[in-house]
Amino acid sequence: MAPTSDGFHVYDTTLRDGAQQEGLALTVADKLAIARHLDELGVGFIEGGWPGASPKDTEFFRRAQTELTLHNAQLAAFGSTRRAGTKAADDPLVAALREARTPVVTLVAKSHALHVEKALRTTTDEGLAMLRDTIDHLRSEGARVFIDAEHFFDGYRYDPKYAVEFVRVAAESGAEVIALCDTNGGMLPNEVADAVGEVLAASSAKLGIHCHNDAGCAVANTLAAVDAGATHVQGTLNGYGERTGNADLVTIVANLELKRRMKLLAGNGLQESTRISHAVSEITNVPPYARQPYVGASAFAHKAGLHASAIKVDPDLYQHVDPSLVGNDMRLLVSEMAGRASVELKGRELGYDLSSDREAQTRLTDRVKELEARGYTFEVADASFELLLLEVLEGARRRWFEVESWRALMDARGGEVALAEATVKIHAAGERHVATGEGNGPVNALDAALRLALCAAYPVIDRFSLVDYKVRIVDTGHGTGAVTRVLIETGDGSGETWTTVGVAANIIEASWEALVDAMSFGLLRAGVEPVPAKPTE
Repeated sequence: MAPTSDGFHVYDTTLRDGAQQEGLALTVADKLAIARHLDELGVGFIEGGWPGASPKDTEFFRRAQTELTLHNAQLAAFGSTRRAGTKAADDPLVAALREARTPVVTLVAKSHALHVEKALRTTTDEGLAMLRDTIDHLRSEGARVFIDAEHFFDGYRYDPKYAVEFVRVAAESGAEVIALCDTNGGMLPNEVADAVGEVLAASSAKLGIHCHNDAGCAVANTLAAVDAGATHVQGTLNGYGERTGNADLVTIVANLELKRRMKLLAGNGLQESTRISHAVSEITNVPPYARQPYVGASAFAHKAGLHASAIKVDPDLYQHVDPSLVGNDMRLLVSEMAGRASVELKGRELGYDLSSDREAQTRLTDRVKELEARGYTFEVADASFELLLLEVLEGARRRWFEVESWRALMDARGGEVALAEATVKIHAAGERHVATGEGNGPVNALDAALRLALCAAYPVIDRFSLVDYKVRIVDTGHGTGAVTRVLIETGDGSGETWTTVGVAANIIEASWEALVDAMSFGLLRAGVEPVPAKPTE
């Protein structure tokens, strides 16, 4: 029987284990942004990386001390036990864990006797001494210590006596949790459940579970471990991770909260899971998986015919849960449902009450659907969505300037570095403004030229700066002729940022659209009055 949620841990390792996914490269800024989303999701612990082993992770923990305010989660630093033949207090990697100044430290240690002997080239007795000494040292420094028992299940098969002794020593040394790791990802649910039950019977440890998906059983193995008594689950958002990935934390939590009635995430985290899953996909630049359980675009999609007829009578006839419980929507692939509720909620989040204006809800929903069909996404582009919302409510697009023309040129000579030049002609505040900007690329040059042109009319623009720029090919099947989506994040120096979206067959045109929205929203946010609107045609 599954345990109650009291004392149950939800531990996210997206920033460390998830970041090992092939093709996924996170900047420190990316990691800080994802950490904020994870905290908003309501997980209990966020593993930030391995300080000392990676300069990027060391920088992340340094910046997190002043730039990351967590409301629900505690930050954990990941690292290894001391090396053989040394003292934990003298080990430089252990020192890096101390210097990360996180409330939690998660130590990875080898619970497989053969790995201790062959990989660490030491004895099992020394392996246990390394474990004990490092836990003692970090606890004396005030840290909570969790243990990742690496290769536990394979080690339990090879030498169950040592594997159990590893757990016992870790618990008696003061480790709060010992997470049993299916590092190779090859276990099956019944094997995991049996091992967890036997280890619990032989020790008093609080056990966790950390599964990889190489056999396609990561989520099932995690749930089996919970049924057997594990009270700490580890996973990554969207199942990111090395090889075939880690257990998808959202799927795990949704199953436990909705199927086992365990309240695990803080606040209304589960209802925000679809939005947060997609927002993190934009940061990682890994396209969302449409058939991802619970949060995928196709998770509650139904074809016309028998399903559609039944859904008109009772949606639950073809759905295992209400999609709104995870922030998703049901949709029909031929005649899509309106989704007015999600539009209304998003409007409320942005400060607009659409509850009594059903017609506006419908117009906005139809407009969003039309744009999404062309490649737009508003999951993270709240600024573009708010401009669209205002256009629907007011019947016209708010404008602070009119664009007469723009152009961007590249100049490359011989082996020299190519430079870009852009010219922008606009009308703002009753005057015509022409500006030329230079940059290391056409988008950089356009950004510079647009801000130069606008600054004369709106000095507040001088505070705006491009924070991040992401490009995605929406339809890869068309090669270089495919539609391109651009997301631009802009800041005003206050620490607040906003994201806009542009879509076009031409990457420069898509970028220009996102830039225009970025400047427009910044002016809206600054309280600048727009020029008189022209009715939308």
